[in-house]
Amino acid sequence: MRIAFANPWALLLLLLIPLWMVWLRRARPGAVAFARADAVAEASRGRGQWAGAMPDVLRALSFALLVLALAGPRTGARVVEEQSEGIAIVLAVDVSQSMLAEDLRPRNRLGAAKQTVARFIAGRDNDRIGLVAFAAEAMTRVPLTRDYEVLAEAVSGLQSGGLGEGTAIGDGLAAAAARLRKAEERSKVVVLMSDGANNRGDVDPRQAARAAAVLGIRVYTIAMGSDTVARIPVAITRVGVRYAVARTTVDEKLLAEMATVSGGRYYRAKDTNALRDVWTEIDRLERTPVRVRRYVRYSDWYLPFLLAGAVGLILEWLFRATRWGRVP
Repeated sequence: MRIAFANPWALLLLLLIPLWMVWLRRARPGAVAFARADAVAEASRGRGQWAGAMPDVLRALSFALLVLALAGPRTGARVVEEQSEGIAIVLAVDVSQSMLAEDLRPRNRLGAAKQTVARFIAGRDNDRIGLVAFAAEAMTRVPLTRDYEVLAEAVSGLQSGGLGEGTAIGDGLAAAAARLRKAEERSKVVVLMSDGANNRGDVDPRQAARAAAVLGIRVYTIAMGSDTVARIPVAITRVGVRYAVARTTVDEKLLAEMATVSGGRYYRAKDTNALRDVWTEIDRLERTPVRVRRYVRYSDWYLPFLLAGAVGLILEWLFRATRWGRVP
């Protein structure tokens, strides 16, 4: 909260008050003479001088209040507005069976993907974000939205199964790009995560990346998974989950080409920490400049001073018009 004046130069008029008081003292030298006997009696009791001086005091006070009203006192609070255009982002997440490999934490590759994606979403502001899941088929889970709570719930609910066996990387990218094709944002991004090779689907991943580039969409690709063998659940039996130990192969060359063609970047995440670092860098790279406008919002307070000054002038007139003010 700050106090200011719209017309601070008006405060210089307050200097006229002491000058007027000096003039008034010189214009009325000596004691005050009272023409009426009752006035003399009041003066003898110390009331005459007070009554005679009151109109002048009221005039000086009223003048000061009116000057303050003219100066325009106001209080204000600083307001900061931030404006950002935002980015349209679609997250394409591989949910094939190999994403259940337990070489990343928490739990498995899909768990690590969900955790880091949720953290990325929580750190965004004013961006429209969508979610696509793909395995042998691709499906839009959430269209572009700023409802981050709905988006977080959808990410938490991602599961392997339901979209067939295999990995259709091209279909996943095509579904994500289709969501961005009519987006109004100038900056459009797809972040695609996969741990395998393209072995299903109707769309060639390289053609999908070139089509995305034509639409002005940058594609960031993330290859997930370690180079070692990992346990993968393959069946649920009466005695528990049956696992297979296998090594999954990531087509790094394909993912790198997809990113290069579209003007994006390719990343390799062999463990959970590396995956977090990848999302941190993407979050840093895909930021729009924020236009900040600072100003002070004021509330005017001249009216109370104006009314008080007017009341003072009325009181001065009343004093001069009554017996209290009839002093020669």
